[in-house]
Amino acid sequence: MTYASGELTLDGMFDWLEKMPVPEGYKSEIVDGHIFLWPQRDTHWDITMAILEQLRARYARRRLLSDVRIDYPGRLNGFASDVAALAEGARNDKGQPRHEDVEFVAEVISKETAANDYGSKKLAYAAAEVPAYLIVDPYSGEWHLHTLPKDGKYHAAVSFGFGEDIDLTGTVVGLTLKTDDFPRD
Repeated sequence: MTYASGELTLDGMFDWLEKMPVPEGYKSEIVDGHIFLWPQRDTHWDITMAILEQLRARYARRRLLSDVRIDYPGRLNGFASDVAALAEGARNDKGQPRHEDVEFVAEVISKETAANDYGSKKLAYAAAEVPAYLIVDPYSGEWHLHTLPKDGKYHAAVSFGFGEDIDLTGTVVGLTLKTDDFPRD
């Protein structure tokens, strides 16, 4: 899809995506200029909700997003993160969330898009200096927390299995997430 200038744009790609006959129950986003579609699963949604519910202890409902487009640094990155927590008053003049105001992101792995979560998206979140990026993998039963973003990469990472708490007290999030009831696929 090109325009008069011959350049792809995220807005143009999302306009085109909205006109496609995407099957109900599928999630979509644009990563590195590629459109990805994959089916939502109960396990995926259950973990997403568990994270959102726990974040409500620190964040007002309007500061938490799920599957809402946020544009990130890099070539054509319009992500619909599973969970994003925003700073207070974090919206641009059009009322849209800005990557500069994202304090926390969680992605729950889907087999179809796991490489994005561990690769391109991790790099884009680090470039955007998202303070805490959590990857939850229901296939391995593990979570991976990335912190201390600087110069386009995360400089700290910790991984544990489900059942171990995710300590975010040393980050802007300022709380601990329980993983005891995260289901596995």
